[in-house]
Amino acid sequence: MSTALIVILVLLALLLVLGLVMALKIVKQYEQGVLFRLGQVRGERGPGLHVVIPFVDVLHRVSLRIVTMPIQSQGIITRDNVSVDVSAVAYFRVVDPVKSVVAIENVYAAIDQIAQTTLRKVVGQHTLDQTLSETDKINLDIRAILDVTTVDWGVEVTLVELKDIQLPETMKRAMARQAEAEREKRAKIINAEGESLAAAALGEASDTMMAHPLALQLRNLQSLVELGVDKNTTVVFPAPLMSTIAELGAFLAREAAAAAGPPAPARTLPSPPLIPVATNGAVPASV
Repeated sequence: MSTALIVILVLLALLLVLGLVMALKIVKQYEQGVLFRLGQVRGERGPGLHVVIPFVDVLHRVSLRIVTMPIQSQGIITRDNVSVDVSAVAYFRVVDPVKSVVAIENVYAAIDQIAQTTLRKVVGQHTLDQTLSETDKINLDIRAILDVTTVDWGVEVTLVELKDIQLPETMKRAMARQAEAEREKRAKIINAEGESLAAAALGEASDTMMAHPLALQLRNLQSLVELGVDKNTTVVFPAPLMSTIAELGAFLAREAAAAAGPPAPARTLPSPPLIPVATNGAVPASV
């Protein structure tokens, strides 16, 4: 009899310990507990130690930390009929633990699916150039659509970012050719602008030289000095310099002639007599 009593007491002690273990629940600092009693929501439980009724109460722990969810690559056709593969990443957190447990069965799977469909919908409304250049606007559009949907689930989407955009190889080559052509166009425009500025500067320089003839001669002398720096055995005289030397020689000749005195008057020779000539071939008589 005593042995049976001891066994019963041991069983009762084990049941008591088991019930105590089942009655004590710990909620961590980054979690929020949702208490169900006989299937009905009894409220939220904050971080700490909580006592529940075994087999009557059920405590669901919900994490309040921000969750990073990658959105797998989606094959999308843009508005200009270009096929691209776009992947993204979404950041969200639970703001209402009761709604996240009661309103939807699996909030993480639901957000994953709605994020994929929203990504295809938003990117499909843009052209390829807009998809590549307006990523910030696309991110905001995706986040706005997700916020409207997930607010009933007690979830707040904090950030959505496009992570990778894969283009077809033919499109990559076409974009490379376009970029190369764009660079060549800019190079030609810059070259043309340089030629225009140089021509304008040369025109101003020629106007200055026309107003000051000695400036051209000084420039020619400067060119000769530059040629002489390299110790060349051949000296090239510019054509304007040669003409200047010729003009200088003519000037010196005129000055020398002027210094020698006035020239002697030229002798006038008598003109020969006129001999009439007959038109019929006969020799006319002398006058």
